[in-house]
Amino acid sequence: MNSAVFPVSTPPRSSARLLTSAPCCPEPTTMVGNTPVLWIGEPFADAGAGFWAKLEGNNPGGMKDRPALHMVERARSRGELIPGARIIESSSGTLGLGLALAGIVHGHPVTVVTDPGLEPIIRRMLAAYGADVELVTEPHPSGGWQQARRDRVRQLLDAHPGSWCPDQYNNPDNVEAYQSLALELLAQLGRVDMLVCSVGTGGHSAGIARVLRQFCPHLKLVGVDTVGSALFGQPAAARLMRGLGSSIHPGNIDYEAFDEVHWVAPREAVWSCRTLAATHHASGGWSVGAVALAAGWLARTHSPDLRIAAIFPDGPQRYFDTVYNDDFCAEHGLLDGPAPTEPVTIDHPTDRVVRSWTRCTTVVDPAELRP
Repeated sequence: MNSAVFPVSTPPRSSARLLTSAPCCPEPTTMVGNTPVLWIGEPFADAGAGFWAKLEGNNPGGMKDRPALHMVERARSRGELIPGARIIESSSGTLGLGLALAGIVHGHPVTVVTDPGLEPIIRRMLAAYGADVELVTEPHPSGGWQQARRDRVRQLLDAHPGSWCPDQYNNPDNVEAYQSLALELLAQLGRVDMLVCSVGTGGHSAGIARVLRQFCPHLKLVGVDTVGSALFGQPAAARLMRGLGSSIHPGNIDYEAFDEVHWVAPREAVWSCRTLAATHHASGGWSVGAVALAAGWLARTHSPDLRIAAIFPDGPQRYFDTVYNDDFCAEHGLLDGPAPTEPVTIDHPTDRVVRSWTRCTTVVDPAELRP
């Protein structure tokens, strides 16, 4: 990296300094936040170019530890969540881990409503953390697994008087929770010119960009979605990738904040995840692979002076049976074909149904597309 762009000093570190540099954590919540940024260069970008990856997998359960704790604490402060009441929420896994942490810290039983796509390791860890796991068995005819999970959440709320649902899809506290992450980026990088985020509930893209633009008004926001997702005007379809994309339209997505969107397919995300692991010893799941692919292309096609930050929501551990499993990847045709190099560009999200890496600089709220 060009040191004139972002000087980095790496003085020798003694073992004594290493012993005293790690923070003391008087309680589990203090393990959340202050995650590192890692420079990602070749082969994702050309020599001398690259982007900074915010490694949210360094949180105990991943990036959504932040909103889980924040939503619970805000609800408690307003009296919406009474002491000892049950927390019930829909999750594909990461928020569930964060809610389990919040439940332990604040004394709330937790029920996580999920679907058969939840990885066995996450289901077992949720149980180990004391959470109850409720599995829906059939997708909603139009809203897919997410709507089916939300319908089951409503049933459970009725069955448990006094219980509370964070509703991560529409809760403004989910957006507000990412202020800390944005301020960390500013402290670490000085400025951010372009922010690359996967999009699911819309919380972290909206929350981080909102804060960064107070200090970096020129900021460009790039959203990364999966093929088969309805978030940005494509038709909903079956999706292999979890953690990003949706069959519903969460209220937290700030469509006006985005400058462009990329859709990424599973094979492309797998290549990206495995390449990250082999070249940088840092990787993650579907969202991480998709975000790294888009961020690398943006670094290759823009000035090296542009400071790009990409959010890596989790680490690789929960994906050992999918992204990093050769048998799974071979079964789904995810190891075939050349390395992805650039997206196809379309003028409007409704131009055609995308099946592979595609970008569009026209970002619309799908509500505006309804007849």
